[in-house]
Amino acid sequence: MNRLVIIGASGHGKVITDIAIKNGYDNIVFLDDDKHIKMCAGFPVIGGTCEAEKIEGDKIVAIGNAEIREKIQSGIETVTLIHPNAVISRRVRIGKGSVVMAGTVINSDVTIGDGCIINTGASVDHDCKIGQYTHISVGAHVAGTCEIGSNVWIGAGAIVSNNIKICDNCMIGAGAVVVGNINKEGTYIGLPARLKNKIL
Repeated sequence: MNRLVIIGASGHGKVITDIAIKNGYDNIVFLDDDKHIKMCAGFPVIGGTCEAEKIEGDKIVAIGNAEIREKIQSGIETVTLIHPNAVISRRVRIGKGSVVMAGTVINSDVTIGDGCIINTGASVDHDCKIGQYTHISVGAHVAGTCEIGSNVWIGAGAIVSNNIKICDNCMIGAGAVVVGNINKEGTYIGLPARLKNKIL
């Protein structure tokens, strides 16, 4: 029996469940701190996230918030899950606890850190480096030879042009187009992507 413990019983966890089944897991359980949730994607929620270390089975953290994902993952051993319909070069390195969704394309000599999410239909082109706990959202595209920092969120449908560097702790808004290096933490939106002004 191939058991997987999914930490986080939410929409992200549901998608990971489908990937897990396609990877041969036939015994899936969830952990979540919301005591009102008893089932997720047809599988039981058997306890809270604090129990992750002591429960037997392979483990994956299915929480979108990078800070929480890192906090939980740092205390346990995690597996990496890749949807069988993803197209991944033989020269790609993917860190522990990362998830690669259906329809993604990851080309040659890409390095992806621990705890990353490469979401449905996203692409990462050749020679890119993706930091720890970064999320490349649905339909986002990162062109070749980019360096994306840790705890970065590339929003749905966003485009990062080639040879771009984005520092840690940035959010790139949905549909934004990044054509220059980003060296300051913050939220960037628009075409071209610019730092979002705070509304007082």
